[in-house]
Amino acid sequence: MPVIKPTCIRDIKARVNLVDVVSRVATLRKVGARFKGLCPFHQEKTPSFHVDPDRGLFKCFGCGKAGDLISFVRETEQLTFTEAVEALGHRFSIPIEYDEGGPTAEDRSLRQELLDIHEVAAEYFHQAYKGNTTTGEYMREYWVRRRRFPAELAEEFKVGAAPASDGGLGALLLKKKYSEAALRQCGLFHMREGVVLTLGALRPRFRGRLVIPIREPQGRVVAFTARQTDLTPEDDPSHEAKYVNSPETPIFLKSQLLFNLDRARSQVGEGKPFVMVEGQLDALRSWQVGVKTTVATQGTAITESQIALFRRYKPEVECFLDSDSAGQKAALRFLPLALKAGVEVRFLGAGNTSKIDPDLLFLEKGISALDELRRHARSAMAFACQSLLPDPASASGEHKARACRELFTLVAHVDSEVARNAFLEESASHWRLSAASLQRDFAAFLQRDPQARTDRRAQAAPVLSSAEAPEVSYQDSPERHLLAICMQFEHLARVLSHNLPHGWINAKDPAGRLLNRILAEHEQEAWAGKDHLQELLEGPEEEQLVASLSFDQLQADEPEKLAEQALQQLRQRSLVPKLRQIELALARAGADSNIDAISLLRQRTELQRQLRAPFRLLGAD
Repeated sequence: MPVIKPTCIRDIKARVNLVDVVSRVATLRKVGARFKGLCPFHQEKTPSFHVDPDRGLFKCFGCGKAGDLISFVRETEQLTFTEAVEALGHRFSIPIEYDEGGPTAEDRSLRQELLDIHEVAAEYFHQAYKGNTTTGEYMREYWVRRRRFPAELAEEFKVGAAPASDGGLGALLLKKKYSEAALRQCGLFHMREGVVLTLGALRPRFRGRLVIPIREPQGRVVAFTARQTDLTPEDDPSHEAKYVNSPETPIFLKSQLLFNLDRARSQVGEGKPFVMVEGQLDALRSWQVGVKTTVATQGTAITESQIALFRRYKPEVECFLDSDSAGQKAALRFLPLALKAGVEVRFLGAGNTSKIDPDLLFLEKGISALDELRRHARSAMAFACQSLLPDPASASGEHKARACRELFTLVAHVDSEVARNAFLEESASHWRLSAASLQRDFAAFLQRDPQARTDRRAQAAPVLSSAEAPEVSYQDSPERHLLAICMQFEHLARVLSHNLPHGWINAKDPAGRLLNRILAEHEQEAWAGKDHLQELLEGPEEEQLVASLSFDQLQADEPEKLAEQALQQLRQRSLVPKLRQIELALARAGADSNIDAISLLRQRTELQRQLRAPFRLLGAD
């Protein structure tokens, strides 16, 4: 794969505001010259994630993650370095330049090709929907008259149509010279292994169906869902399936996406939680009537990865799944995952005796239906109590005990003791039990089930309670201290290169390895400036280290003294073990005539002199 030019990387870092990128996955607020919010890399309740837009760096003082624009995209989107740069270039319309010229179809990263293919496919399907053809006319009539959606919504979401019998998409992609690997893995075609890539081998997955693009949180099309219509041919392998979705690909993992999150995440806020529905058309109907925070799970299954997406933007969700058996079972599976992740959840329409379908409800009553649903919404514990013990008045003691044990399993996921106590008191009220008895039984449950205690304690990642970024101490690693000095006070790096013995540096420490490299550059007069430091880094660990040190500028009027203190620590760490070895040898000198006690005494005296003398940087003035 061609190497991206360093000048291009520097250009992207200079032109793209890190706050704009981070705000796609985390809610930030301005604090002085920086921004802060909840960390997207671990669960926390007190914001400890800081962004410095001037230096283009981020750091979490809870989990320790730190980095720059590119490393943030790499971490949050699970990309390689090249893929992250290409994604940023595409997102902010910045041309990517390569040392070997523009990449060929074979050279481009597979991920970027797949993203390009899906953008082309989305536009192809949308034009087929708008076209003056039998397919286009039927799909527009189906959308507007049968499904009763406005034409403008189809344009806004780029709703498309897949012709019943057509090789047009395959021909278009072949003409654009996408690689065989990308065409085989894009999920848009049925292709048998070993078959030579030809137009005839590209058998469309979607035929005679209404096609809806699925986008990831940054708004890029990564998959499609296709609704069966009267045009779906009889010989289609999935003819009987009401919906056919893209298979999982390198850019689409169903369990890690929520439909419409790319739009909904910018609409959530105070008093506007996420509304979670089951299907894409439910979400589109909700959006149409004005419920702009709606997302869909693309099925009844909900995963921890999807719930983590809620936490990034707004840890409050109103669960509005179909009121049939499958929908209510899905809601009950969702509850423990939400409690475990610290997401506040309420259930809309739960326990209704008549079947409630979000699409039909909003179609008939509009956004006013949401107000009615919210008036009768159930809290997490009210929903759990109703599901586990629908009729407490007639339940036997054993039945109540079983329901309590299942409830305790749910409550044990909650990290906050205050929240746990509140949940137990609410449950006792619903079931008309003694709150004190329920508390005692829960305590006994935790004693009997140590795994529940372990799981609960594991929920909370270490978080510093300081409202602002704490001062960082480098006392634990002199190498780290000196590395920070070299990065901030470049004139001292050259002085250190002539004062610091190589053997004093711990080469097993990442800071020590990088410090060695920087001092060598200065010693050989090859240092190109801190703007080129990226070229010396070897791996993500060093990238994170540099970002962390860059984020926390040393406040020092006399950096030379800081350097001398660190050098003194290194000298002591290096010489004290040698001094101890000499002391041990002298203790054995009386019994071993081969030991030269005089020489050892001289060495000990010299080491003691060095350790007592203050360290002075030569040439620092």
